[in-house]
Amino acid sequence: MSRTSYDRYLTVFSPEGRLYQVEYAFKAISGSGHTAISVRGKDTAVVITQKKVPDKLLDASTVTHLFSLTPSIGCVMTGLLADARAQVARARAEAAEWRYKYGYEITPDALARRLANINQVYTQRAAMRPLGIGTAMILIGIDPELGPQIFKLDPAGYFVGFHATSAGQKQQEAMNFLEKKWKKFEGGAEDAAKAGKRLGRNEVIELAIESISTVLQTDFKPAEIEIGIVSDSPDEPEKTRGQWRVFSNSEVEQHLLAYGEKD
Repeated sequence: MSRTSYDRYLTVFSPEGRLYQVEYAFKAISGSGHTAISVRGKDTAVVITQKKVPDKLLDASTVTHLFSLTPSIGCVMTGLLADARAQVARARAEAAEWRYKYGYEITPDALARRLANINQVYTQRAAMRPLGIGTAMILIGIDPELGPQIFKLDPAGYFVGFHATSAGQKQQEAMNFLEKKWKKFEGGAEDAAKAGKRLGRNEVIELAIESISTVLQTDFKPAEIEIGIVSDSPDEPEKTRGQWRVFSNSEVEQHLLAYGEKD
């Protein structure tokens, strides 16, 4: 059998031990042309992504890759947006069921694990296809005991926590940039967790903006990027402290100006 014979079936391994349909699901992310970056600090986790409005007649407020899952957990999705919305709906249902069963909100790691388990089932059944979201579900939230958390999920059902991560078209370039930045922090080469704990709210936001601007070599306008945040910092407005929210255009502009002046 040729490769084309093996890649017709989700559940059939090739002689090299590969599942081609799952590999193609990872490639779906590059086709979207988006890049998303997430960074966490001592009391803040942030996600940032491009905002592309393909037609001037579209209502820009309805175009987004940032989604709320629970009051304190949000995510950025990159890849096929219809698949992304389907997974967001499932994530919300799982979080609501947890709240109903146990009487408290689900933690970021428990939600990430549950969604990863669901993704893995999609690689076993011939009647299903993997969700074409690539590696692009980056989930952030505040854990009551562990503080800010970042998890990244992929269509194969693998999930893992990060201090900073990226997904999308320029994923590798962004990861290389973040690794270099992290090593420059005090103690970053020896203990990444300890180095990250030194980053305050504004530093986390500026690092995310710097990363996406450098990797894409673009000076963004406020309408061209989206920023989602969960923060326990005293700098965060008291009303939204510990809650997931998306920055308004004026807030994005404020942080872009602060980053520009820093340069």
